[in-house]
Amino acid sequence: MEEKEIHLVKKVSKKLGMTYKELGEAIGYGEGTLRRSVSKNELSGQLEKALELYLEIVELKEREKNMETLKESLKTFILK
Repeated sequence: MEEKEIHLVKKVSKKLGMTYKELGEAIGYGEGTLRRSVSKNELSGQLEKALELYLEIVELKEREKNMETLKESLKTFILK
């Protein structure tokens, strides 16, 4: 297992401010599975992909939210 993989669970958890339990529930894994993955320095391909996709979804939702804010600001600016 590569070092970057083990950090993926920690990275996503920390970046999103989620506990392993919360993160596991969000991606369909148990807290124990995430903890074992970190402690055994193992990361299955499925778990890695689930984490990457979840992080991408969260980032896309944030971009969408920012775009809506920008859109509303532009509307307000144009109508003034």
